Amino acid sequence: MALTRKGTRHIVVDGTTYRWRLRRKPTYSQALVWSPCTFAVEHADDPGTTLVVTTDHPHPSNWLCREPKPVLPSDVSHAIERALSEGWTPTAPGSPFHLDLSTGSTLPAP
Repeated sequence: MALTRKGTRHIVVDGTTYRWRLRRKPTYSQALVWSPCTFAVEHADDPGTTLVVTTDHPHPSNWLCREPKPVLPSDVSHAIERALSEGWTPTAPGSPFHLDLSTGSTLPAP
């Protein structure tokens, strides 16, 4: 599933342009800090498999005023590099590739 263009930001990693997006409103679980913040990444020109990254910090708009850590472009860049090294092929069609940075493991697609 491709990302909507609205609200996406561009980032260049190793000469390749990607689009990434952090969900503006948290999910119910993220708002209550039951689950961590996530963001999605895809190839900008030829989107295929979407990278879904789970961070280790709360969503910035959580309801419990827990101290969030912003998702910086450097965080996105590191996640892209790690996902590529772990087998993510951004232009190939397929299920989302899940990268869980909260535990340091890569999750298989459901």
